[in-house]
Amino acid sequence: MKPRHKRAAIIIGALIAIALAAVLILNALNSNIALYVTPSEVAAGKAPNGQVFRIGGMVKDGTLKRDGLTVYFVITDMAKDISVAYTGILPDLFKEGKGAVIQGRLDPNGQFIASEVLAKHDENYMPPEAKHALEQAQKNGSK
Repeated sequence: MKPRHKRAAIIIGALIAIALAAVLILNALNSNIALYVTPSEVAAGKAPNGQVFRIGGMVKDGTLKRDGLTVYFVITDMAKDISVAYTGILPDLFKEGKGAVIQGRLDPNGQFIASEVLAKHDENYMPPEAKHALEQAQKNGSK
């Protein structure tokens, strides 16, 4: 084999290895990404089917109910409400009327089955996505 052919084979092999590494990295990143969706978007059918995603807003007052380790509550963006079921221990800061971001997926009945519940960490904090979603919902609701 001529040196020119050896060089071409090495370059082609390196390009294939780089492409394979890029595909594997992008696949790993894609499987770990959780999209953020508002309750209004879920109600409009814009939630990803069969995928884990995050939904955020306020925990609606008077909706928190416990059944053993399973907790049922409603998350709202002041325009639409989504029923949530979570089995596990809630964060200490989780309360009705406070902001929360919940990760999970929709079941066939339209209930959100949570795998993780995140509560805000102080009086003034709200995730930027949740704050923006609440502002948008209030604008759309007042039109």
